[in-house]
Amino acid sequence: MSSGLVQAAYIVAALFFIMSLAGLSKQESARSGNYYGITGMAIALIATIFGPDAQGFTWVIIAMVIGASIGIYYAKKVEMTEMPELVAILHSFVGMAAVLVGYNSYIDAPEAATHAEHVIHLVEVFLGVFIGAVTFTGSIVAFGKLRGVISSSPLSIPHKHKWNLAAIVVSVLLLIYFVKADGSMFALIIMTLIAFAFGYHLVASIGGADMPVVVSMLNSYSGWAAAAAGFMLANDLLIVTGALVGSSGAILSYIMCKAMNRSFISVIAGGFGQEVVISTDEEQGEHREITADDVAELLKNSKSVIITPGYGMAVAQAQYPVQDITEKLRSLGIDVRFGIHPVAGRLPGHMNVLLAEAKVPYDIVLEMDEINDDFPETDTVLVIGANDTVNPAALEDPNSPIAGMPVLEVWNAQNVIVFKRSMNTGYAGVQNPLFFKENTSMLFGDAKESVDAISKAL
Repeated sequence: MSSGLVQAAYIVAALFFIMSLAGLSKQESARSGNYYGITGMAIALIATIFGPDAQGFTWVIIAMVIGASIGIYYAKKVEMTEMPELVAILHSFVGMAAVLVGYNSYIDAPEAATHAEHVIHLVEVFLGVFIGAVTFTGSIVAFGKLRGVISSSPLSIPHKHKWNLAAIVVSVLLLIYFVKADGSMFALIIMTLIAFAFGYHLVASIGGADMPVVVSMLNSYSGWAAAAAGFMLANDLLIVTGALVGSSGAILSYIMCKAMNRSFISVIAGGFGQEVVISTDEEQGEHREITADDVAELLKNSKSVIITPGYGMAVAQAQYPVQDITEKLRSLGIDVRFGIHPVAGRLPGHMNVLLAEAKVPYDIVLEMDEINDDFPETDTVLVIGANDTVNPAALEDPNSPIAGMPVLEVWNAQNVIVFKRSMNTGYAGVQNPLFFKENTSMLFGDAKESVDAISKAL
């Protein structure tokens, strides 16, 4: 395949990637968006493998078969509830790939026509390794937090922001030395170790309530790491694709920060400027319990119902019985809608995907800003597995870790039914005053079993 044909294929692949991003922006076109992305990647792989500069064809095929086998296995095995941590760990692979490409490009550097080109290549190597190393360890920590093997509480060490600043300053000085020393392996290794530590500390310092933003931000980092690898390999498509992923991830993170009333710079800087107090007090009053039969009776006597799902619904796989009671209530002439918080679940769009999987109509699934004003006119709200996203402390307690974050104001409805296993705090480690309000009743137990019992009673 000639170089001209390869470049043409890269342009076509890039167009498919852009179409993929456009398709993924809406639920109705998300499936097509995935197909566009698959097509673009297939074109890119074929063009690269059969390009004039390709070498080691046998090794490339072996690597692709191994990688594809692992990918297919985990894609089939992973549950939707585990999708956020799978995404996080995949970001770490991209980061480590950038590190390895950087070292390989440093050791086997291409011949530069001028001194300026050589300097530019050294800077590309240094920045590519730095971004990749930060992405790698940051993604590992995000995976651990989402998996539950690392505490969701933010890591707080003395002068943590000064340590972050020191890491950046030292890395800049090492870059200057690296270029002046015509590529010092010692400087590259020291910077890599600093970047690994920096990435770990950066994400560990961010609390569980902001993890959805962190995942999308790490997605952005992985894109820029891929773009850096593209510069080192002189691969135009990798540069374009990395820039698309990096910029779209950054834009998504910014949108989510705005929706959560969070400072974009604060979140990506490891919680800079946020000094919060974690409160896990179990008792803030008395809660009332309710049975599934009573909930069914309450629903039948309601004219309007809003369901606000959270990660607990995903864990219990309750979306299918939720769809069942939705259809039953709508057949009785009851207006049923869903209110989705921007960070419901642990990945942007997590709840939307689960509900779409259960065949819930798109037109009754509304975003927080579309439905928040309707709660005062709502008879009954079902809070299924949600906690932090319906916590009034975000608006009432300035010392709360989620203070200032817009939430679904479910407590304004006439009746609120909260589905939970226990009175434990949510992912952010904050007790929820909603549980103790006069119009709130608690339905304890597995969410799927509870919804099934309500469906039978209906």
